[in-house]
Amino acid sequence: MNIDKPAYKIYDVKGTETAYDKLLADAKNADIVMFGEQHDNPICHWLELELTKDLYAEKKSNLVLGAEMFEADNQVTLNEYLNGYIKESSFKENMRLWPNYPTDYSPLVEFAKTNKIPFIATDIPRRYASIVSSKGLEHLDSIITPEARKWIAPLPIAYDSTLKCYKEMMSMVGPGHSGANMPKAQAIKDATMAYFILKNLHKGHTFLHYNGAYHSNNKQGIVTYLLQSNPHLKIVSISSTEQSSLNTLDKESVGLADYIICTPEDLTKTR
Repeated sequence: MNIDKPAYKIYDVKGTETAYDKLLADAKNADIVMFGEQHDNPICHWLELELTKDLYAEKKSNLVLGAEMFEADNQVTLNEYLNGYIKESSFKENMRLWPNYPTDYSPLVEFAKTNKIPFIATDIPRRYASIVSSKGLEHLDSIITPEARKWIAPLPIAYDSTLKCYKEMMSMVGPGHSGANMPKAQAIKDATMAYFILKNLHKGHTFLHYNGAYHSNNKQGIVTYLLQSNPHLKIVSISSTEQSSLNTLDKESVGLADYIICTPEDLTKTR
């Protein structure tokens, strides 16, 4: 008896099974591709690399990469490594890398380095997100210096507490002043990532951005801020989810993105 065990399936926004080739074709024609990953999912990371390779084969010098996993004030260090000015040891020492960088994000950086693809550190420095989380957006606006403002979306940012992504976060953390600040910290991250994507997006180019799925699910979060600045952008969104069975997409995942990557929930995780 032949029982197939697929590592993943791809579904479209309506929950219909589709193919990688369709996703790739849409990505090739997009201004921005938002790849929403599960941070510890090896299939997500493998598909990120495969999509990067395939887009580069088509776009060449018209491809730009960016990632939540790198903070904006580390852009100089990232550029120095990509251009071969510093050794990998110095790069790792100065970049505040995530623990799973060696397995999950190093392949993307090394591909960019080999092929001279710009790679943008888009996330807000974590120390500033922490200020918002503990004290609120208003406090951030009052203490950030002109030098520090270079690494953050222009303040004050528009914050819509009624968006599904922020309402859900509020419900998870519960009431209270500190709880009310958690979705605001998410928003300043989203706004900053959108800001640096747009700052480095040029006509005729495709910007491929890697981020946690929650930052772009339902075309909210980062996408909200992108479209506030330019509602005419062609954005292809990818999300990811894990299920006990891949036969059909769970109802709650339908509509998360233009494409949803579905993987087994018992998949071995990366750390």
